[in-house]
Amino acid sequence: MKIMKFGGTSVGKPERMHQVKDLITKDGEEKIVVLSALSGTTNALVGIGDAMATGNKLKAKELIDQLSLHYDHFITDLLVKTEMQEKAKKVIHEHFDFLNIILKISFNDALNKDILAQGELMSTKLFCLYLEEIGVNHVFLPALDFMAIDSNDEPQVLAIREKLNKTLDAHRGTTLFITQGYICRNAKGEVDNLKRGGSDYSASLIAAAANASVCEIWTDIDGMHNNDPRIVKSTRAIEQLSFDEAAELAYFGAKILHPASIWPAQQFNIPVKLLNTMEPDAKGTLIVKEADSMGVKAVAAKDGIVMIKIKSSRMLLAYGFLRKIFEVFEKYKTSIDMITTSEVAVSVTIDSVLHLDEISKELAPLGELEIIRDQTIVSVVGNKLTQQDGLLTKLFDSLTSIHINMVSYGGSAHNVSILVSTEHRNKTLQLLNKGIFGLD
Repeated sequence: MKIMKFGGTSVGKPERMHQVKDLITKDGEEKIVVLSALSGTTNALVGIGDAMATGNKLKAKELIDQLSLHYDHFITDLLVKTEMQEKAKKVIHEHFDFLNIILKISFNDALNKDILAQGELMSTKLFCLYLEEIGVNHVFLPALDFMAIDSNDEPQVLAIREKLNKTLDAHRGTTLFITQGYICRNAKGEVDNLKRGGSDYSASLIAAAANASVCEIWTDIDGMHNNDPRIVKSTRAIEQLSFDEAAELAYFGAKILHPASIWPAQQFNIPVKLLNTMEPDAKGTLIVKEADSMGVKAVAAKDGIVMIKIKSSRMLLAYGFLRKIFEVFEKYKTSIDMITTSEVAVSVTIDSVLHLDEISKELAPLGELEIIRDQTIVSVVGNKLTQQDGLLTKLFDSLTSIHINMVSYGGSAHNVSILVSTEHRNKTLQLLNKGIFGLD
């Protein structure tokens, strides 16, 4: 069995859904197809939730009506038979009836998660109706029946495996299953989600639960590139990465892959392929256990970073100083991306400002505090980088015109990271593309 996940752009237009059908039916191999919401839908649903949260029900109603009209047009172009179009509209309008009902009730976080789930619920139901119309045998697997997270928002892999395999066993002989990405149930049994980009995570978890032969992630780009193609003109697809390399790239900003999605596949040693729906014959990127070569593979950038400096001539060398710093971040469940130390100071970076005020208040007694916002981590990722002669020379020679605020090297054999102001991010990526890869 293989898992095939298709993102929002891959199902965002009726003709794209038709292409997806071609991709999933060209062989008889058993497969589970994981679909995201239609492109633009999740953003619209977020807007509806935001409007509800601020009490702007008129704005929420306007957004609901706009989205409903979009789906009516989508159905007309997706399906040919009038009776199937009417069936689809009835199904979809039930979801918009729900969205209209929420305008009359009190808004809360649980309700917001119900709102956000509507995108995947609608995309999969529409796709199944399309398969029904053209006579493709399949089984619809509601993700809310088996995808589960615990009270710490961690996936319950064993429970997912047990529930999923029980359902698959009940449909022996079926080779095509359709399910949703992103959505799940939490420890209370409520509708929840795996956060933005969570459809990749869903696909990897399902691949682990089903012991799949491969997990294919289909997007609108032909694999992981050596640099950000939205910023740098000359980039190239990477043919193969190790799980460790891919995890570093995903965490430090490569948008093609959700950072958490590597872990389940890595734990169960399931190959991951990154493929292009619009160019299905392109080679894409294969992610497996072992790296195929030594050296730099790619550069990635992670925005939204805040740098925190704690300077104290009195306490730094004292026993327990670092522990006190880390305990503050642990208390507020805020991850640290980079850390550097000197004789009198510690500098760290975080990518969430949710508890920045509280963190700053508790760090202040430890020393002089400086908060620097609008930073970007630029990471050079590859295999055994610490063993590559001349890498640092090449890296820093490329960036003589860029002010670098922090450097992290040696903590990982796969990553060298620097911190720059976000205003210099694009230039940094372009200079590294030329200096490291020899590409303009």
